[in-house]
Amino acid sequence: MANDCREQASAVGDRMETRLLFSLRFCILSFAAILIISSSSTFVRGEHFWSSEQSDPLTTYFEQSQQFQAAAANSTSTSLSLRAMREQQAQHLLKDPRFSSINKRRKLESCIDFNPYLSISISTAASSTSASSSAASLLLQDVENVTVTVSGILDPSEADWIAVFSPATAPDSTNFCPLNEALYLETGDVSPQPLTCLYPVKYRYVSADPEYLSCGNSECREEILGKCLVKTCSGSITFRIINIRTTMLFAFFTGGFDAPCLLKTSSALNFSNPSSPLYAHLASPDSTATSMRLTWVSGNGDPQEVYYDGGRTSTSTISTFTPSQMCSELDNPASGFGWHDPGYIHTALMTQLTPSSSYSYYYGSAVAGWTTSRSFKTPPAAGAKTLNVVMYGDMGKAERDHSDEHYVQPGALGVIDALTERISALEDVDLVFHVGDISYATGFMVEWDSFLEMINPVASRISYMTAIGNHERDFPYSGSVYETPDSGGECGVAYEAYFPMPTQAGVDKPWYSIESGPVHFTVMSTEHDWTQGSEQYNWIQNDLAMVDRSSTPWVIFAGHRPAYSSQQDTIVNDIIGGAVDPSFPPAIEPLLLNGKVDLAVWGHVHNYERTCAVYKSKCLAFPSNVNGVDTYNNTNYKAPVHAVIGMAGFTLDSFSRAPHTWSSVRISKFGYTYIQANPNRLYVQFVTSSMAGTVEDSFQFTK
Repeated sequence: MANDCREQASAVGDRMETRLLFSLRFCILSFAAILIISSSSTFVRGEHFWSSEQSDPLTTYFEQSQQFQAAAANSTSTSLSLRAMREQQAQHLLKDPRFSSINKRRKLESCIDFNPYLSISISTAASSTSASSSAASLLLQDVENVTVTVSGILDPSEADWIAVFSPATAPDSTNFCPLNEALYLETGDVSPQPLTCLYPVKYRYVSADPEYLSCGNSECREEILGKCLVKTCSGSITFRIINIRTTMLFAFFTGGFDAPCLLKTSSALNFSNPSSPLYAHLASPDSTATSMRLTWVSGNGDPQEVYYDGGRTSTSTISTFTPSQMCSELDNPASGFGWHDPGYIHTALMTQLTPSSSYSYYYGSAVAGWTTSRSFKTPPAAGAKTLNVVMYGDMGKAERDHSDEHYVQPGALGVIDALTERISALEDVDLVFHVGDISYATGFMVEWDSFLEMINPVASRISYMTAIGNHERDFPYSGSVYETPDSGGECGVAYEAYFPMPTQAGVDKPWYSIESGPVHFTVMSTEHDWTQGSEQYNWIQNDLAMVDRSSTPWVIFAGHRPAYSSQQDTIVNDIIGGAVDPSFPPAIEPLLLNGKVDLAVWGHVHNYERTCAVYKSKCLAFPSNVNGVDTYNNTNYKAPVHAVIGMAGFTLDSFSRAPHTWSSVRISKFGYTYIQANPNRLYVQFVTSSMAGTVEDSFQFTK
């Protein structure tokens, strides 16, 4: 078995990128399968006792894993490798009605550790409490740095880690569920993840403390005649905790993420105010800019209010969602081990506003509490002479404390921080468009809170508009165009609850248009039917035909999956469905051309790319150089320019070595696009998220 695993890992590793070397992880799971199928097994540092009921689906899972790895190693076609493993093997297992019960029965029945010195303690900056027995007396604030210290360690290991679980009362949350590996892979995340029965909020190896492995912090526990006979070590990890409403505990494991062995837990902790109104974000409900929609979350389900403009009020409407609303055809994180209660989602409409004006506001209730006062700015109304807009896609989230979680997007914090700094210093952004792949929660529902908290410094000040992406909507048998399980079972439910956009067609029809300043924005869903004659196709056709160019002379079209991309062909591309669906451009391009769309922006591919004025892969117009800026004179319109802008957070993609003739600029750096519009000029910049905010590309349209 060991030789087979090494041979498979070597063969696959020769052809895959570094992050795809998870074949070795399947080999590890193969060893776990042997242990599970056996009546019992034991390994040092914690004894695991397994119950072995019904092994057929599990055995099939690992047998297919090895078969698909062999196919990947021996094939030059990406279509036979990871997509096959993910869609055929994982879905086959997840459709098995015995999956849930078998996975849960193979939990860790006990993990025995005879260390009498082991303890776990917690402390916060606001408290000197450091005894685990008094942990329950700590009340966490809405944002709190919590230091977790494990002490009494006899043999520090690189496999030791600490996790945060919520709610603390969840049954079997810290137990071992090995088949959850398939649920992680279902969403496309191939990084190592904890195989616990409840997904942890966040987690980190204790070796992140530089003193841990070397036992730099030691204590003598047993001494005879001045000589220490037993020395123990300790290590500390600080977690940045945000208010997610539910109780939490900290757990200390050994065995790594693959074979977690629980050694110690803290007492349950509570938030000082689980009902706090939090994470407000704004959206424009129409093109008049005389109203703004405010959405926030709270643990309290009674109506709350927003106070604004010196005394006006608006009462919230309330929504939420439950596991039963998630997709159910296959086992998935959203309705299973990734579920976390979203609390209550409040939305209030602030009316009688003036375009391009600033207002102060606060929100909450006497029961839930009130936020501090902050300010927002309305965008320009349709037909106004100027507009400044930021656009990007594929942001996701990352943790400021450097802890791990499912689907960490390494560039997200840099981009949101750069944008926050720009808005604070220059006040030159009227609204933001985020074109798909919003939080990358993909069924791990607590990560929506993390994302909303991260974007709050921007989204609570200006209108934050969105488009749906594959990681919000797609799932097999759910009606999405693409049958990949990229949403983790969310199927757009969470997205539409958190980000109500000015859609007109109804639930699960998230296309819309809106105007601001001299720009008409048409926003489609690439995840819903866009073929000729479909409801969305007809809507796009009608929307573009009705644009009043005397009021909004510029048209920007936005969707998630691109019509053009020079992304390098890799197995990773195959996992996420390929950069470009070959049937998509022939369907959508005639609409863009006939509607005289000036600029089409897309996400999905994680880099920045700009095309010529292109139609059917042929350049119909090239820019001229005007004062050092590529300039398209659209007085004599030829075709749209396309820009891929999926560089706001997710790990960056590379480009093919031989660029297409229609590809003008290709940059693989994190950043955002900044667009300035007036009636005669549409000026676009790609700005990196570095501290300098370097403009890496700029181009413009004139009329």
